[in-house]
Formats: sequence, C-alpha cells, structure tokens
Amino acid sequence: MTINQQLIAFYTVVRRELVRMFRISSQVFLPPVITTALYFLIFGTLIGPRIGNIQGVSYPEFIAPGLIMMTVITNAYGNVSTSLFTVRFQKSIEEILVSPMHDGLLLLGYVIGGVLRGVIVAFLVFLVSWYFVPIDPHHLPLTLLVVLLVSAIFSLAGFTNAMIARNFDDVMLIPTFVLTPLTYLGGVFYSTAMLPTFWQKLSHLNPILYMVSALRGAMIGKQEMSMSLSMCIIFVLIVLLIAANMILLKKGVGLRE
Repeated sequence: MTINQQLIAFYTVVRRELVRMFRISSQVFLPPVITTALYFLIFGTLIGPRIGNIQGVSYPEFIAPGLIMMTVITNAYGNVSTSLFTVRFQKSIEEILVSPMHDGLLLLGYVIGGVLRGVIVAFLVFLVSWYFVPIDPHHLPLTLLVVLLVSAIFSLAGFTNAMIARNFDDVMLIPTFVLTPLTYLGGVFYSTAMLPTFWQKLSHLNPILYMVSALRGAMIGKQEMSMSLSMCIIFVLIVLLIAANMILLKKGVGLRE
C-alpha cells in the first residue's frame, strides 16, 4: 500500500469520525454545556460565596479549569470507546481489517476524532464558564497544549477499552467505576491542601489530579502540583497507552477473534 493510499485510508477514518460526531451534535455538545451551567449555578453561584476564596481566587474561578478538564476526559474517552466498539459490534471493522492500512494510522484516526471532540467541548464549556466568571487564560498556548494532550490520553484509553470490551456493559464499566471517582477525587471541586495528610498523599497517586493542576496553572496561574511533573506524567501516559494499543492491534485483540 503506497503512502498516498495510506493517507486516503487515514483520511477516511478521520472523516467517518467527524461525520458521526456532527451527525449527533445535539447529543454530543449540548449535554456538557447544560451540565456545566448547572455546576456553576449550584457550586459557583449558590455554594461558592459560602466557601470563599481558594488559593487566592474565587471558588467559581477555582473550579472552572476542573470542570473543563472533567468534560474533556469524559467526552474524549466516550467518543473513541463507543465509536470503535460500535464498529466492532456491527462487524464493519472487518472492512478495515482486510485492508493493508497500517495499525498506527487506524489508531491515530480514532484518536484525532476523540481529540477534536475534547477540544470543541472544552471551548464550549469555557464559554459557559466565562459567562459566570470571566477568565483570561494565564498562558493560552499552554492551556491549549494541556487540553490537546489530555484529550489524546483519554482517546487512547477509550481505544484500549473498546478493544478489550466484550459487550456494551464493559464499555461503560471504566467510566462508571474508574474515571468518575478519579475525576471527582482529582481536585476538581477542592484543593488537596484542605485534606488530612493521609488523604493528601493518597490523592497524589491519582493521575487526574496532575492534569487538573496543569490546566488550572495554565488558565489561572494557580496549581497544586509542579507543572513540570504534571507534564511529565501526561507524556508518560501517552507513550504507555500508544504502546499498549499498538500491541493490542498487532495481536488483533478484540478485532480478529
């Protein structure tokens, strides 16, 4: 298969993901906007004044980066996991498997779809956040980089989940019992400095804490964890997930069974 043919195959996968995403745009983009507005209404407007400032900023401003990160995680992950498992379930993945398309391009095509959804949803949620608390990103390029990288992480994780899942219940298992608890315990709504020492140390084992901290530092200049450490963890996770997915693709796990 020539390079041009590989690029055509890659473009087809990306185009399919984009068409699918925008075909159900009301289901994809509207829920996170409504959910974020409710979070700001309840936690920011009603509860926020009772909590006061955290790390020298108002509570609504403090939770804004966390809410954006939470939305990016769930949407990037959900986009790839449901899309890939659906084509597996419908057996339409076989059309791709019989082609000489490189495994890396297949993975990249799905990841780009998840990243684009994560970035678009992040922008929409930022607009909602700005309505409640105007935020001028402290470091815009770094903010965009963190959103892109975290979207890539959870797109890759969603790909892994879709590869090993046996049914639709398995697809929902990780978001329900892993992602949701880790996200809520990742410093979205509170600073880990407010926790007892034991729980602070335990929280430091949560990788999502570093992602939330990185985005908060990039957006409002306030962070709990070192930016360099947070970025290192993000890059390491990307490398590990790429390697894991390439191994699964090479072995045909969930695809050629």
